[in-house]
Amino acid sequence: MELQPDRAATRDEIRCFREQGHVAVRSLASADEVAEFAPSILEAADLLAWNRNVPPGEQGTYDRAFHQAIGLCWHDEAIRRFVFAARFARVAAELLGVDGVRLYHDQALVKRAGGGATPWHQDAYYWPVDGGSAITMWMAMADIPPEVGSMVFADGTHLRGDMRGPAISDESEGYFALLIAEGALPTSAHGAMQAGDATFHEGWTLHSAGPNPTDRDRPAMTVIYVADGTTVIEPERDEQRLDLALYLPGAVPGDPAATERNPLLWGSGMGEIAS
Repeated sequence: MELQPDRAATRDEIRCFREQGHVAVRSLASADEVAEFAPSILEAADLLAWNRNVPPGEQGTYDRAFHQAIGLCWHDEAIRRFVFAARFARVAAELLGVDGVRLYHDQALVKRAGGGATPWHQDAYYWPVDGGSAITMWMAMADIPPEVGSMVFADGTHLRGDMRGPAISDESEGYFALLIAEGALPTSAHGAMQAGDATFHEGWTLHSAGPNPTDRDRPAMTVIYVADGTTVIEPERDEQRLDLALYLPGAVPGDPAATERNPLLWGSGMGEIAS
């Protein structure tokens, strides 16, 4: 099954994303399309999650938040077709307002039944590229009830850039929760999600996720895109240096973020980009 670029971002979705730094795009994939790809994604996520075997007594906040598996597309052809889908990449490009996007990397995030909350954080803390030129798609791989939901976003924080908080941890939760409270920053969520619903958020958009109080896992698949033409920046922290080695192999600061691991997934030559 090929996921054709037959869905454009609407004007309202683009406006919401530009103003708030996040948006929900409902039914980006159909239930049948998700059912086609979900078994491969979830099987690979279970096999490749780096923290899958951490004993409960040794789990930290990060481990309790989700099981994380990265780079699934390089292990399975079916997953590669999902991650490389022109439909998803087109919407990402239109939301960013760019002519094309490349793959940065993919990751599965499975919040286990009874799993803990995900602390407040900014994704671009980890990335050796400008966070304003990158966007994450988070897609529900199963119906998700309102008591679990997707994520909570601090509206408009993408416009603040790097808020200089720590990596995902109890410390980041405390640091950003205080900033939100002191600044009376508005927050919002998109509630229950159906399989195939997706959220998109910009690299600097501050976000978190609640715990999973149910007896069912909350499976999600994410794809991170960078605008075509984005260049690698000088890493400031070890997390960015690790990402540079893993997802932009061989690139150095000043190079385009366009290695063999960063194929162009949508570009102006692939169809009309909505204005």
